Amino acid sequence: MSGHSKWNSIKHKKKAQDAKRGKIFSRLNKEIMTAARLGGGDPNANPRLRTAVAAAKQANMPKDNIERAIKKGTGELEGVQFEELVYEGYGPGGVAILVEILTDNKNRATAEIRHIFSKSNGSLGPPNCVAWMFDKKGLIVFDKESTDEDSIMEVALEAGAEDIKEEDDQIEVFCDPSDFTRVKEAFDAAQMEYALAEVSMIPQNTVRAEGKDAQQILRLMEALEDHDDVHASFSNFDIPEEILEEMA
Repeated sequence: MSGHSKWNSIKHKKKAQDAKRGKIFSRLNKEIMTAARLGGGDPNANPRLRTAVAAAKQANMPKDNIERAIKKGTGELEGVQFEELVYEGYGPGGVAILVEILTDNKNRATAEIRHIFSKSNGSLGPPNCVAWMFDKKGLIVFDKESTDEDSIMEVALEAGAEDIKEEDDQIEVFCDPSDFTRVKEAFDAAQMEYALAEVSMIPQNTVRAEGKDAQQILRLMEALEDHDDVHASFSNFDIPEEILEEMA
């Protein structure tokens, strides 16, 4: 890939913290319901639902919760209807930010996301103002210490992955979104444990952020991730490792 967001690496390391706060179950529940509503309740015939269920199982979400979320999505049980929205904007230093939302109240979500941007010296923009800067890709992340890079490469290429990249203490496998399920299942079959598997928005190029801008960008991205309606957030910033260590 020609560009990579430092936020990808940072947010992957935050997943365990999110789980402790109970937010990850809420987000998975919304995604399962939405996937079932849009594509039906059979994971075998609904790739998006299959991916959502796999993520829920990886996060140790109880089976009853998963089944209940599917039934709410298909209408077998009464449930809230969530609307999918995408917000685009700019953060400090002109970095591009994409925010995917699942909400039951569009007006409230819009006002709250706008406030988060403005509070951190950012601003929302019109549709397609930054989306063109990103490519949609399947992304599977491994921890270097617990996996063998040669084995990852062998399985990834055999399954049809496009690229493999080292990022700090992680190895990242990229593929076309249409191949994501196949590549992920190839790693599952090989019993290779990954830290994260998702369809992500990967920046074509990155913007270097330092000093006050770096601090504000991280605060902005963390505030977005902490919002209950935010399903995912992406940015094209890159912060030097030594600055991240100073901010830790």
